[in-house]
Amino acid sequence: MGSGESVAELLWERADDDRPGLRFEDRTWTWRQHVQEAAARAALLRSLRVDGPFHIGVLLDNVPDFSFLLAAAALCDAVVVGINPTRRGAELARDIAATHCQLLVTEAKHRVTLEDVALPFGPERVFDIDTPAWTDALAGFGGVAVPPPGPIDGSRLLMLIFTSGTSGEPKAVRVTNRKIAYPGIAMMNTGAIGPDDVAYVSMPIFHSACVMQAWAPSVASGATMAMRRRFSASGFLPDVRRFGVTYFHYVGKPLSYILATPEQPDDADNTLRIACGNEAAPLDIDRFAARFGCRVSDGFGSTEGGVYVIRSAETPPGSIGLPGPGVQILDIATDEPVPAARFDERGRVSNPDEAIGELVNTAGSGAFEGYYNNDAANTERMRGGMYRSGDLAYRDEQGFYFFAGRTMDWLRVDGENFGAAPVERILARDPSLSQVAVYAVPDVDTGDQVMAALKYHEGSGFEPERFAAFLADQHDLGTKWAPRFVREVTELPSTETNKVLKRTLARELWECADPVWVRDPRSLAYRRLEDDERAELRAAFASQDRDHLLPEPVPLRITP
Repeated sequence: MGSGESVAELLWERADDDRPGLRFEDRTWTWRQHVQEAAARAALLRSLRVDGPFHIGVLLDNVPDFSFLLAAAALCDAVVVGINPTRRGAELARDIAATHCQLLVTEAKHRVTLEDVALPFGPERVFDIDTPAWTDALAGFGGVAVPPPGPIDGSRLLMLIFTSGTSGEPKAVRVTNRKIAYPGIAMMNTGAIGPDDVAYVSMPIFHSACVMQAWAPSVASGATMAMRRRFSASGFLPDVRRFGVTYFHYVGKPLSYILATPEQPDDADNTLRIACGNEAAPLDIDRFAARFGCRVSDGFGSTEGGVYVIRSAETPPGSIGLPGPGVQILDIATDEPVPAARFDERGRVSNPDEAIGELVNTAGSGAFEGYYNNDAANTERMRGGMYRSGDLAYRDEQGFYFFAGRTMDWLRVDGENFGAAPVERILARDPSLSQVAVYAVPDVDTGDQVMAALKYHEGSGFEPERFAAFLADQHDLGTKWAPRFVREVTELPSTETNKVLKRTLARELWECADPVWVRDPRSLAYRRLEDDERAELRAAFASQDRDHLLPEPVPLRITP
């Protein structure tokens, strides 16, 4: 085994491996074939290189070419820029231009997304893997020798992966060779995955979690990757049985989605050994393990990697674990460590204003290696020489940490992080609105839901069908961005400097005196949220052991 610093080293060890390396639909590639496919793409990319950063935009679903291209980048010192397919219009163009992509590799299904996007290069630099032109271009490099790994430099950039920050604009996180190689080797060394395992790769590869917890461990250990284009709850168990999956990586809500499928008496009759991921709903962890006869290892982390919190066998239910070196919870205003939380008889935090603070790495940057082409964001993230996570937490008297959400301009919906500002800018296009505030409210299962407080001009008001039609016309509205809850206000709470107090809005949730509408999760259809439904929402949170995220209910005077 190599140094753990270079992905090219890990691939070199797979170059003569004739065991199955990748399975996708009805096709199988050995690891030898996988590395050879990567070598051909590395040679093709080198032939297309122009002056400037050697950055390759990749706008693909989970298809074999994504894996081949990521490996190719490791072999030819290129950088893969993972393009989020939920982005649209000018926002998508900005992502590609700001990361200095020299070309873009995509597929037929995403061509429509690019139709009105102003790219920083001509159409001759956009390659569609579904076309004969791509196949013919690769054919010219078939059988090229796999380049041996050069001098080991773990700090060499391998990926740029987008996330969101407090400014609301996506930021490209620098992901180096060691940031990918190290967790792959570490997971192999701990026994989480080995050469006889089959890893189910169904989370988006353009996200860091899948690369670091599924792709890299498979390359390091020689496990087989069973790849699915997009995650499907109904397709999960059939895929496990079809491919003999033993290792399942998830991020966010997949466990909840799978548990929502009809239960069968033979669900535990499968090959699954372990599910590894983060941000699962606490109750879902035990339910999933019991139903499918496996172990669930749920962690906490982010693309940046500036803080880490470690789970152990002693970690109490609902806790994310014990902090790593230097990680503390600091008061957002004073930077002083916050006191431990006090809990009432129902397990609620009775001193949230003093006990909840921001997770901060007081020792420095941790594994955070900076944002690309964004000095202002780097400065803000490392303000005072400490890594500011934007995550809120509290701790108990034993020192165990509990996640309490994100600062109000951060949202995480169905495993996707994004800022409130882009959503606000889109909603503000509605000429009938005078003010807009977008913020996170808790989801019943895990993560957040989007809530918007809207102030209309005099003579206008919220009309569900018109609002839905407006959203449908906004082509740059991300697929997770449509508000789940809409609150119509006469005034937005604000400071003396006219900054909206989103914390006040978030605490009031949908339990306010203003009318609130709720969106059907499968469409853009909105309907009025009735009083009895508010009570039902509280009961749903209690059933998931997440009612500690809700403030105490107050008497409501609902506007007629």
